[in-house]
Amino acid sequence: MPTGANVHSSPAVAANAEGEEIEVLESTDVLPVAPEDQWKSLFDKYDPESSGFISTERFRDLLEAHGSELDPHKLEVLLALADGNADGKICYQDFVNLMSNKRSNSFRRAILQGSRQLKNSSLTEEVGLGLSQRLVRHVAYETLPREVDRKWYFDSYTYCPPPWLILAITIAEMVVFVYYGLQLDRWVLQVSSPSFLKSPLPYHPQHRAQAWRYLSYIFMHAGIEHLGLNMAMQLLVGVPLEMVHGAARIGLIYLCGVLAGSLAVSVTDMTAPVVGSSGGVYALVSAHLANVVMNWSGMKCQFKLFRMAMALVCMSVEFGRAVWLRFYPPAFPPCPNPSFVAHLGGVVVGLTLGVVVLQNYEQRLQEQSLFWIFFCVYALFIFCGIFWNIFAYSLLDVKLPPAP
Repeated sequence: MPTGANVHSSPAVAANAEGEEIEVLESTDVLPVAPEDQWKSLFDKYDPESSGFISTERFRDLLEAHGSELDPHKLEVLLALADGNADGKICYQDFVNLMSNKRSNSFRRAILQGSRQLKNSSLTEEVGLGLSQRLVRHVAYETLPREVDRKWYFDSYTYCPPPWLILAITIAEMVVFVYYGLQLDRWVLQVSSPSFLKSPLPYHPQHRAQAWRYLSYIFMHAGIEHLGLNMAMQLLVGVPLEMVHGAARIGLIYLCGVLAGSLAVSVTDMTAPVVGSSGGVYALVSAHLANVVMNWSGMKCQFKLFRMAMALVCMSVEFGRAVWLRFYPPAFPPCPNPSFVAHLGGVVVGLTLGVVVLQNYEQRLQEQSLFWIFFCVYALFIFCGIFWNIFAYSLLDVKLPPAP
């Protein structure tokens, strides 16, 4: 049924599977109204008692009467829901969620427990697809482990809004790098320039009271080799994930990884500065790789073992570069080179909070107890990190390098 349209109809009487006569709608034309009112009107035709529930038999009648107006893959999923619902009832809220692509926990349980198998061909067998449709299909197989989710995503994705967040962050990082490259007249190991840390962007322990630096450090990179590896992983992993899960969820993982990275450095490597987007990048990549491993048999992306190995190699090379740089004699002692601990902070966020977010495609995160457990642990870490930065440096009498 078209979203945002009401069905002008003439009533007709049909018998459902129980032999009862119910009034159904015969569509003739459409007028714009609120979508929820439209769905409520349609649902009420099959719920004359106004109980808020209809039997799965009546739900089937509804789908048979209006199924031609739905995408074929969506109709297939709704039929699976009708067959798989153990209590024999469909509630109105589930129906609204389904039609608005917000599937509840009861939806997933019904699909997983249903006796009906999806019999239509898989997305890989679809022919005659345009370039944009093939891209969406490719992204679906790259990120989603269940065919029912892949089909639902394939029918629902519209490129509106486009995956703007990761692209915007990447462009901003490039602009900042080029600006400082021209200003410092240095493109490799910019961090060795005496003016590099004078920027208002990188985190430096002497400037830890400037709260924005715990996030803005992602726009500064040690050199083109640092920026290149981060950009490659950020685009190859972040853009497909944003296309599937949306900017809000991917932004949550990325931002949590960035903040955890800088705070982890301030707690464990107290004298070192931080630059680079590795905290956010490693959070995304770690979450995606963990999701692939946990759903290995369901992931149908090509050459997944080889590609996973290559992703681990890229992460290892970048992490090894960061470790080497940290212990390499600094160009301007006593200020040390940037820390590598932000990478580890990002990995921890990706393997905990990130995995929960990616595992629950189109599910409400607020309904997931595991999400709240990890989120509360993360929040506790943030509060402890803040108090550490306020009190620990003076209590431990840490000898900090001079301000740049």
